[in-house]
Amino acid sequence: MTPRKLNRRAVLRGVGTIIGLPFLDAMVPAFGSPAREGSKQPLRLAVAYVPNGIIMDQWTPGEAPGATPGEANAEAIGERGSAFRMPRIMEPLAPFHNDLVVFSGLTHNNGRALKDGPGDHARAAASFLTGVHPRKTAGADIQNGVSFDQVAAQALGKQTRFASLELGCEQAGIVGNCDSGYSCAYSNSLAWRSETTPLPPEVNPRLVFERLFGTGDEPRDPAQREKQRLYNRSVLDLVGQDAARLASRLGTSDKRKLDEYLTGIREIETRLDAAEKRARDDKPDFVPSVDKPSGIPVEFQEHARLMFDMQVLAFQAGLTRVATLMLGREGSNRTYPEIGVPDAHHGMTHHKGEPEKIEKITKINRYHVEQLAYFLDRLKSTRDGDGTLLEHTMVLYGSGLADGNRHTHHDLPVAVAGGGAWKKGRHLRYPVETPLTNLFLVMLDRMGVRPETLGDSTGRLEHLTDL
Repeated sequence: MTPRKLNRRAVLRGVGTIIGLPFLDAMVPAFGSPAREGSKQPLRLAVAYVPNGIIMDQWTPGEAPGATPGEANAEAIGERGSAFRMPRIMEPLAPFHNDLVVFSGLTHNNGRALKDGPGDHARAAASFLTGVHPRKTAGADIQNGVSFDQVAAQALGKQTRFASLELGCEQAGIVGNCDSGYSCAYSNSLAWRSETTPLPPEVNPRLVFERLFGTGDEPRDPAQREKQRLYNRSVLDLVGQDAARLASRLGTSDKRKLDEYLTGIREIETRLDAAEKRARDDKPDFVPSVDKPSGIPVEFQEHARLMFDMQVLAFQAGLTRVATLMLGREGSNRTYPEIGVPDAHHGMTHHKGEPEKIEKITKINRYHVEQLAYFLDRLKSTRDGDGTLLEHTMVLYGSGLADGNRHTHHDLPVAVAGGGAWKKGRHLRYPVETPLTNLFLVMLDRMGVRPETLGDSTGRLEHLTDL
């Protein structure tokens, strides 16, 4: 039997449930124009933000031969990476060195005080994707700028079910004073739809899952939601008949892709159930430093990886092309006893040169990078049209602070992995005070979105597209 052709927007339907489909060979004729040259698949954007800065001498790669301080070094690493020394914090990314570009010298001037006094953490998060100096206020008159992820989302959002996803791993509000007279909206939000509209991240994986695969008619009452979830057992049970009918129309390769995709959904459901059980258990492996509502894993690693997996599924199914994840709110005092760091994160960043505190912060920084490595591995192992999801996704990782002890906003820790059609496996060093927003303009270009300026940009970042 000849497999039938499918529309790219085909979905699986059930009672109260819609599940998007991954890109299948049967969709090729119906897919229409490609979103970028040389690929059958559109380019996605994922942003992962870490708070409180990084121990920079354990983050910054060693200089490649021939590098001139203050100038962009475009020399590629060798096949075995011998010219690209990854220090301790970056070591988990070693398997992805040929998928990675690390940047030095990029700055957010608008994260600095500029006569507004204290509040570096709030400004760090608020300016990270906007390049704008936020208005200092703890009231309702907040003002920032449109973040670059939302520039992409507003241009491309009509092509997907969701214009963007905003995710987080730490519960936080957006009202009140969180940092020296700055609204909590600044510290706790990366994405800004407009100058006055932050998009707070969703931190509950269960709610993210329901948003992606439900129809929006779930009960608002938590007890009723739990009752319905137990009754439904699995969203896959609800679409089982539709999935079986679809599989009967597919070729062998597409059947395998569909099975792998649905298995991934089932796995996340199982992990969510297990995480909720652990959260309700009287004797968890360790006691979290903050109360967490049902549905949020006790362990940071499981929480972060669930959120990364949600993005993989959303990209794979074409539900969105833009996602941001705050691994911690800016100024976070989360503890990490699972890696031997029971101390509050933010407090330790003011280490005043004490080796013990520096060591603990280094452990946290590396732990965060380990979660990034997990995400890159998931993207790289997921087929997507003519390549992998990693090849079709730009993953930006970084922080709005460099040295958390001194609250510096220059020479920020920034790396981009995955797609982008530029030469990878490089550490590019730019003159100090080069706006980070110049990089964002190049990334937007690659997505087919070409604003003239963004925040404090002064032009497109040079050397990145040198091939």
